[in-house]
Amino acid sequence: MKIINYLFAVCPIIIFNFFNNSFSQVNTEFRGVWLTNVASNVLTSDQAIIEAMDYLSSVGINVVFPVVYNGGYTLYPSDIMLREFGKATLPDYAFSSRDFLERLIIEAHRNGIEVIPWFEYGFATSYSSNGGHILQKYPQWALKDNSGTLVVKNGFDWMSAIHPGAQNFIISLMMEVIDKYDVDGVQGDDRLPAMPVEGGYEDYTVNLYKSEHNNQSPPSDYTNYNWKLWRANKLTQFLSRLKDSVRSRRSYLILSSSPTPYPWGYDEYLQDSKTWAKNNLVDNIIPQLYRYDYSNYLSALNQSLTLIRNENPSIYFAGVLGKSGSWTIDTTLLSQIIKANRNNSVKGESIFFYEAFRHNNNFIGNYLKDKYYSKSALLPYRNGKNFRPKATIVNEDDNTVVKKGNWSIIQFAGYKGYIIRTSETNAYASLEYYFDVPFEAYFDVYVWLFTSTTAFNSVRYVAYSSADSVVKRINQSNTTLKGWQKLATVYLNKGYKKVLKIDNTDLIAGKSIFADAAMIMINRKKSPNVVVGIEKDDNRTKNYEKEKINYFISEAYPNPFNSSTNIKIYTEENKQFELEIFDITGKAINEKIIVEAFKGENIYKVNFDNKPSGVYFIKVSDKSFRSIKKIIFLK
Repeated sequence: MKIINYLFAVCPIIIFNFFNNSFSQVNTEFRGVWLTNVASNVLTSDQAIIEAMDYLSSVGINVVFPVVYNGGYTLYPSDIMLREFGKATLPDYAFSSRDFLERLIIEAHRNGIEVIPWFEYGFATSYSSNGGHILQKYPQWALKDNSGTLVVKNGFDWMSAIHPGAQNFIISLMMEVIDKYDVDGVQGDDRLPAMPVEGGYEDYTVNLYKSEHNNQSPPSDYTNYNWKLWRANKLTQFLSRLKDSVRSRRSYLILSSSPTPYPWGYDEYLQDSKTWAKNNLVDNIIPQLYRYDYSNYLSALNQSLTLIRNENPSIYFAGVLGKSGSWTIDTTLLSQIIKANRNNSVKGESIFFYEAFRHNNNFIGNYLKDKYYSKSALLPYRNGKNFRPKATIVNEDDNTVVKKGNWSIIQFAGYKGYIIRTSETNAYASLEYYFDVPFEAYFDVYVWLFTSTTAFNSVRYVAYSSADSVVKRINQSNTTLKGWQKLATVYLNKGYKKVLKIDNTDLIAGKSIFADAAMIMINRKKSPNVVVGIEKDDNRTKNYEKEKINYFISEAYPNPFNSSTNIKIYTEENKQFELEIFDITGKAINEKIIVEAFKGENIYKVNFDNKPSGVYFIKVSDKSFRSIKKIIFLK
């Protein structure tokens, strides 16, 4: 086969813009946001989650903290809660009817965003409900004041953070999330670990204190210095135990803490966050520096820097209030806060909460994107590793999908555009999805699923690994399944290869098979140490709804062809590319050819000699880009 590369024309007009995925050193910055189930609907539907993760990615957010424990109930389906209290989730249809956390993790990781579930209620059991269902079953866990009464502080009912039963319960929930989901860590806050200073007079704590103090009872003055210190140390010991539990699961998991500011948090809730930071008991600490004006924020920040950050600068970030009730931060205050953070070498912030970004037609979110988060950033605690690279997605109408047999477009929205369908039972029909696998690792393979009562109930999917394949059948008539559905985990080598096939094997008359996009994402549980190329600024679009263009090759003509075809490439600047050709099996059928491309429109001619008819793929790439075009050679 001869490949002749020559320039036909250089056009000064750029036909369209494109955005690159270049790799080089980028800045590291912590950009977080809390996702709540109170005063927000972001978690109540799958579509809201999809839209939110797409938006947050577009404005530069790289970690989210979704609430998973509130009101004494989990928001995810918990086997522990079902066994202990007869309810697997919060008694709310939006959560009891679906697993929101599974969906959120998929959509966040698809966008390259880490997910650290947030256990908001911590050691609180209920709100002004006499302890609620938890203390009704386990009254011995109740936190008591010096009059023997249940501690209620700011309306919240509390269990003892020192009681081993309560401690084990909280740790078991956090381990359940880690074991059940592909999360990036877990987070406690102003109630985890925490205990109102008024408490500690329940039988277990009193007896423990006596056993360590020659049978002396604790002081009746709950503000007594040594009594406070003893109880605070017990919470610190619990946190150390919690970190050991997290580390025992996977070394890369983050134990995050967002306590109330020290020393107020110590005096009111026995949170010795200064010691936590000093002794590396958490992987990141985000004090809640929630203030409504700049002078008060600066005062809180300076105190926190002196008392907490200086103990362990690398793990310190700032918690910023973005919205509370009808109040929403304005851009003046937000700018002042971020500048103060950066001027004091604070490498990022987490904002409470998501609705602040979307208020007033996305005003705050768009401001952050344009002003401070315009360039993508890696999380500082990942030591330069792109731990959650964005997923690679192939749509059913992309050039890297090979269709065989009868497939037709139907007017239902898919992942991007419409979906396709086959009802063919008299001849073979299939779709083969080819991916340019970006690095060698274990990958989870997903399909975007459209379901219908008219669909076949046993659609055959084949996921290909580097060594073998996995067959899975999905009931497309099950209308509870929709969106991204995981098929398998496979090991893939870097390079261009077939990863997935859908076909009409065993399809029965009167039924249909639907198909749409496919996706691969790194499985960090199985590939924890794979180092991924660092993404440089991805030049996010000004309007996140606009589709990012990844292709340089805009056209091949003629296509199909019988001897040669012309490849059009557009570029904004003079570039050197590698050109390769692959057959349908993913095998390279030529040596890499170095070609020179000039700013504007370039046309290259490709000749085929002594090659069989069939489907081929042209790949043009350099360190920054890759573009693939399907061509059909017909003798």
